Amino acid sequence: MVTSLDAMWDSVDAQISTTAAGGSGGSAASYFIPLQQFLFSFLSRTLLGADTSAASSEIQNSGHIMIDKWLAFQLLPTISINLIQPLEEIFLHSFAFPFWPIKSDYQKLVNFVEKEAKETLDIAQRDFGLTKEEAVHNLLFILGFNAFGGFSILLPNLLTNLGNDKEVQEQLRKEVREKLTAADGLSFDSVKQMDLVNSFVYETLRMKPPVPSQFGRARKDFDLSSHDAVYKVKKGELLCGYQPIVMRDSRIFEKADEFVFDRFSKERGGGDELLKYLFWSNGPQRGGDGPSAGNKQCSGRDMVPLTAAVFLAYLFRRYDEIEVSSGSITALKKAE
Repeated sequence: MVTSLDAMWDSVDAQISTTAAGGSGGSAASYFIPLQQFLFSFLSRTLLGADTSAASSEIQNSGHIMIDKWLAFQLLPTISINLIQPLEEIFLHSFAFPFWPIKSDYQKLVNFVEKEAKETLDIAQRDFGLTKEEAVHNLLFILGFNAFGGFSILLPNLLTNLGNDKEVQEQLRKEVREKLTAADGLSFDSVKQMDLVNSFVYETLRMKPPVPSQFGRARKDFDLSSHDAVYKVKKGELLCGYQPIVMRDSRIFEKADEFVFDRFSKERGGGDELLKYLFWSNGPQRGGDGPSAGNKQCSGRDMVPLTAAVFLAYLFRRYDEIEVSSGSITALKKAE
């Protein structure tokens, strides 16, 4: 992961230097493309065991764009893009999009998985009884929709929340450099000790969950309780959970509509007690049975926050300060 992050931030540094050298009176860099290139490289290696640097130049340079187009064709029929109504409903939400516009790119991704993820495909067929075709499409869905799509929302939210808040950045930077040692280095294990960094990630997930809505049909009759009432739910009824409301419950979270970066700190905030009410993964962050095939909780419940914490810790190991505005990084101060 660190190698992929090096490439991402080297690209951002180069953009800022080029902009500043242009004499326009300022410096700024859009981080979205370097971020997506990082995600495609890192997630391909992590989830597929596939090395993008060994793939074709087209996959290396445009693999993330192919996934973006594939995602767009799946999501556009279900989301609002603020087009004038009723045009949006008529042209985007009234029919299934055809596959042919993205067929060629999707096949290139299939070829990439078949060639570079052979070991993972063997495991899927041998240990889980999947056919090769089933394994390829399942792996692509996990890579593209679950992982790449989710992190493409979460990590920009993380940077946006950092914004220009120098006080918060100072506290995060101090913790990162105190906890990191030359012997241990930056890893998933080392960031587990970073109380404020993890709290910042959890608060980002609380305020802006990557998947705001979940749907499901009741498998049996049951009673659904709120603070004030009990609702009877019948088997087969369709339920919708809207995370931005669930995780801004003022009876649970003080200043529920505000971003409080140390809210989940074990030393300053609610720690593990509040994590019982963090439902970004379609289930509690702490407690419960954990992710399983039976409860549809995100299998990345633990790895997603840890990965975001490594991303944040890397940032403050490399830089003293960062300024973010409107999807661009406007200033970076290298670590002294």
